[in-house]
Amino acid sequence: MRVALLIALLQTPLRFRGKRQLWTYAGMALVTRTSADYQIVDGQVTRSRKPALVLGLNAHHNHALKGIFKDAAASALAHPGPFKDFYTTRVAQGMKPELARLTLARKIAAIALTLWKKGECFNAEYVKAQAA
Repeated sequence: MRVALLIALLQTPLRFRGKRQLWTYAGMALVTRTSADYQIVDGQVTRSRKPALVLGLNAHHNHALKGIFKDAAASALAHPGPFKDFYTTRVAQGMKPELARLTLARKIAAIALTLWKKGECFNAEYVKAQAA
């Protein structure tokens, strides 16, 4: 059922250049803000070393698509496999469970986009290939 909804909502994977554009559309992208990129030090304008403030996830997104990926992550955690191993590894490294679930949802979205674009079948090595 989720795949049918995913295809109906996205229509074509070519709408997105990469996974980050999909994450933004699905509401899984982080929003950062900064108001002081530069500062004056000894009469010279230099770039500030202060990190940008992370405000959370983007508010303008496709709610149904976000629900699909969050549900897929939740059901992946209910069964043993590479996705559950990915999640438990992140939690064991000290990541909060909520953030680890978001990371897993982003990983599933990235894999789905890649497989759809390339027309390949799923391989568990995609889960281990790189961080989400």
